Amino acid sequence: VRLVESGGGLVQAGGSLSLACVASGRTAGSYSMGWFRQAPGNEREFVAAISWRGDNEDYADSVKDRFTISRDNAKDTVTLRMNSLKSEDTGIYYCGAKYYKSSRHYVDYDYWGQGTQVTVSS
Repeated sequence: VRLVESGGGLVQAGGSLSLACVASGRTAGSYSMGWFRQAPGNEREFVAAISWRGDNEDYADSVKDRFTISRDNAKDTVTLRMNSLKSEDTGIYYCGAKYYKSSRHYVDYDYWGQGTQVTVSS
């Protein structure tokens, strides 16, 4: 499975961005998708995850009510809509795929994209 993220960029605090993750290759099967982010000097941290059917979403407390994860299985695409962005949201955002149940732990994920940079200026 190959994952490619897009949509990152520079935005002012309070602004919005949408990130997309497109999967290709061996995409058949039941896999959950997650978004993680990593700031310089920090570990990769959980942001949001969505189940295979899209009927179960999970969010880190820091982004709840601001970010929305969604997926379109017909297009093998997962989207992260980010509103009311804060400077602390700055980092490289990675998309991960994990078979079966979603997880908040990055070590549980089987496939990763290359990441997309999000910078929020205050």
